[in-house]
Amino acid sequence: MSRPGPWWMRCLTTSLALVLWMGVWPCAQAERHSLLLDGDWQFQRHDVEGAMESDVDTADWQTVRLPHTWNAPDAERGGAYYRGVGWYRHVFEGQGQAGAGRQQFLEFDAATMAAEVWINGQKAGQHAGGYSRFRIDITPWLRHGRNVLAVRVDNGALPDVAPLGGDFSVFGGLIRPVRLIDTDAVHIDLLDHGGPGIQIDTESLDADLARLSVRVTIRNDGRRAAKPQLHLSVLDATGQMVAEAQQSARVKAQRSQLVEMPLQIQQPHRWQGVDDPYLYRLRVEVRDGETLLDAHALPIGLRQFSVDAQRGFLLNGRPYPLHGVNYFHPGRPGIGVAVGDAQIDEDMGILQSLGATGLRLVHYPHPERVYERADQLGLVLWTEIPLNSAMQETASFRDNLRQQLRELIRQQRHHAAVAIWGVGNEVYRSDEPIVRLLGELHQLAKQEDSSRLTAYAHCCAADDHPMALQTDLAAYNRYWGWYDGSLQDIGDWADRLHALHSDLPIGLGEYGAGGSVQHQQEPPVRPEAKSHWHPEQYQALFHEAYARQLAQRPFLWGHFVWLAFDHASAGRDEGDRPGINDKGLVSYDRRERKDAFYLLQAWWQREPVLHIASRRFTPRPAGVVTVKAYSNAHRLTLSVDDQVVGEAEVVDRVAIWPDLDLPPGPHRIQVQSDHGLLDTVVWELQP
Repeated sequence: MSRPGPWWMRCLTTSLALVLWMGVWPCAQAERHSLLLDGDWQFQRHDVEGAMESDVDTADWQTVRLPHTWNAPDAERGGAYYRGVGWYRHVFEGQGQAGAGRQQFLEFDAATMAAEVWINGQKAGQHAGGYSRFRIDITPWLRHGRNVLAVRVDNGALPDVAPLGGDFSVFGGLIRPVRLIDTDAVHIDLLDHGGPGIQIDTESLDADLARLSVRVTIRNDGRRAAKPQLHLSVLDATGQMVAEAQQSARVKAQRSQLVEMPLQIQQPHRWQGVDDPYLYRLRVEVRDGETLLDAHALPIGLRQFSVDAQRGFLLNGRPYPLHGVNYFHPGRPGIGVAVGDAQIDEDMGILQSLGATGLRLVHYPHPERVYERADQLGLVLWTEIPLNSAMQETASFRDNLRQQLRELIRQQRHHAAVAIWGVGNEVYRSDEPIVRLLGELHQLAKQEDSSRLTAYAHCCAADDHPMALQTDLAAYNRYWGWYDGSLQDIGDWADRLHALHSDLPIGLGEYGAGGSVQHQQEPPVRPEAKSHWHPEQYQALFHEAYARQLAQRPFLWGHFVWLAFDHASAGRDEGDRPGINDKGLVSYDRRERKDAFYLLQAWWQREPVLHIASRRFTPRPAGVVTVKAYSNAHRLTLSVDDQVVGEAEVVDRVAIWPDLDLPPGPHRIQVQSDHGLLDTVVWELQP
């Protein structure tokens, strides 16, 4: 007779189907379990009376999969698009109260803009704010067996829910995943503003020792007081344990208890941005003797941020040039912002290849995957709440902003990449209420997390207006050479402001110009910003001028191009089509990297870069032409039709061969760099 296997093997054998289908593990030795509710959902894009009831007939409802938005493609085409109510329904199997001592939660990664949630016809909760994770305890209403989940989502213009405006389409729906989470009655708190219930602070950091403070909120939803043990362990990148700690707690029934524990890591390996994005992993376990009640793991990066008004951004005490792009939600044509990890990974890979060292995540919290990949790639983040364009005077609007700021910080403060909490962007007023509001949000951010910096992206009042100075960092959105002014104004502005306020850390939150790969003009003439002609060459010329001037001013704590990728903005009607903001360095569908992308790549990327500009300008008129290439080499050699034309020095990442007289017909243009790269295009010249 064979001996029975260990408890975990017997449990695995008898319970695998239950875990896969229900997300519930019935054995005593069990962590939390999460079930992704990504199967068929029923959907209606209008308000439906009684849609929360369990027995609603959904025969005429549309079947969708999550993530989902009801605004693809109408919010991508320009003009009016549907902003209102949509209903979702989903049927799933659950253990319910038959699982004694268990708690069940629904986790929504985002529901734009506000959501109300029902389980089996009973209202379980609601949330206002379209881009933050939220959880709802559904234990009282969950049944053993069949359960009906109904969600009413509203992306209308809600007067007390931010954002109230902005240069982007508001895609309605369950735009990110939904999960069912099952835990023991004693667990790490899941109702901590959507966060992990774990806070990690670096108290001190030097070459010999890192001192950490870990705060864990334990929740006891049971009927009796509990005395769990909390166990912390830190693993390095190879999986070796480098620190651990244990502590007992006493948690009253139906209460939460905050437990603070110190940790020390000897000879810490620092997270050094793109140079060395080293991560540890913290595992938190809640135990009752030998029984594992709950566990959760988070990445840890050991680093310190600061900003110096003269030397710029400092990472671990050393200057760290912070340059990058504004990154909107990773939307795609036909699906809007209802994207998955694969699309996010593609975007982050493109931005890594660009050579960015930082990203500004605009204008609202992003999917968790963005923060995870930024940790892993070493991209410093500025992430912000959706106070954008407009504000309300009401107390409920201010409360909603405070709620969204707390959610952002509680959910993302454990990420090594996050350096800056953004409290708003371009509010088009400059009176006392907005100054007071920005000050209040700054203070709240510092109360929640004193280790990081705060910023507000200022645009529309004087540089030294009080609204620009309420946060740790002054950040400005400037578009000289596109909307107004000239391309040379950016350097003069930075020098003037720096001279007047030598102790003020200043940076560029936004700068950029429109560019369409369908619009080609050589030499480019500055277009009207709101016109239907946005030549790719002028966008590149804009960034040539800005990149040269910004590189000469290391006192700027950071600068971020508007925009990484073209994005949907229904209110726009310009460039080559309505409904798109085309200031991206990459097209909305990610198929085309514009010339400006390669110009900035030549400035920022350490790997060899070579790119012939205006490659899409074919056919083109015969006669005198100019060849331009972007590179981080020293010298380039040009050949036309396999005949060497000559060398050119690369100045500010640009090499030019002017006044080449080429007859009609196809011509093979080839440029070779002194670091071994070769780039080739074929231009068709017409009489």
